[in-house]
Amino acid sequence: MMVKKLAMLLIAFLFVGCASIPPEAPELSIELGKRISAIEDANIKLLHRFFDHKRKDVDTFLESEWVPTFTETFFSNQIVSSAWNSIVQGNNKEKRLDFLVTVGKKLQNKINSKRVELMEPLTILEQKIANSIRSEYSQARAINSSISSFLLSASEVEQNRNRYLDMLGMTDIKISKAIDTTDNIVSELLQKGKNVSQKVDKAEAFISQINSLKDSL
Repeated sequence: MMVKKLAMLLIAFLFVGCASIPPEAPELSIELGKRISAIEDANIKLLHRFFDHKRKDVDTFLESEWVPTFTETFFSNQIVSSAWNSIVQGNNKEKRLDFLVTVGKKLQNKINSKRVELMEPLTILEQKIANSIRSEYSQARAINSSISSFLLSASEVEQNRNRYLDMLGMTDIKISKAIDTTDNIVSELLQKGKNVSQKVDKAEAFISQINSLKDSL
């Protein structure tokens, strides 16, 4: 990500000529700090847009697959089917309306519950990735604000440079991998299920995979 490149440029700038620091260095450091914060904000906004799109994909799955399948299964239940047939045969409009209102509330509650069940792990994952991004940029700002501490011997400077770059690189890889994996998991959810069992299993697999991903961060 961009933060690693910024940190690498900063460290390279500091260590190319560690024997002397130009008078412009403090101002450059301040400007770089502002730039790091601006890029951090931009990346966080992009992350939120990405997850907003994934949430829309989950809603698409609910509306096009899960809800129709659940509704069909619900009304195929022997008790529900018998009750509805009895009301229809009785030709009582008031009872028919009461039945539809009662059943409608139950269906909507179940749909809302399933939506929360699918969305919640996505939201938690989004927050964990956002925290990782903020942590990464905090490291870059810490490096930027610690210019004076790097006036060390050449060997100590090299050790510190490698240590910071290794830290940034590990975080960068984890964040990129998490975003790619999230995209793949949601794509699998959107693939059409062949039968009722597959459609139900897809929702459960989605929740399990997203939870596993956020636990790995």
